[in-house]
Amino acid sequence: QAQLVESGGGLVQPGGSLRLSCAASGSIFSRYTMGWYRQIPGKQRDMVATLNSGGTTNYADSLKGRFTISRDNAKNTVYLQMNSLRPEDTAVYYCNAHHYNLPDYWGQGTQVTVSS
Repeated sequence: QAQLVESGGGLVQPGGSLRLSCAASGSIFSRYTMGWYRQIPGKQRDMVATLNSGGTTNYADSLKGRFTISRDNAKNTVYLQMNSLRPEDTAVYYCNAHHYNLPDYWGQGTQVTVSS
């Protein structure tokens, strides 16, 4: 059973930075598009960034320039570097593994709170 395990969330002041990590089991990491999504209570889960096995990235328009997704294939880990954080970035962040022909996998989520 494939697993995604997130870490790195927490409380940060506005303007600060955080880096989220998502460790994936090796059986899926090399074949799946990895991504980050976020969700505010009562609202839908929105795409933050994705990165496919070929290295192509895709970002939510509103986050370009502040967030960066990357992957370390040797560690089967995908990262989300978040800079210049704002209170509106407060959400639960979820790691996702997507394959066009197979079910998605989701992590358990990690809380990010941006507040002074």
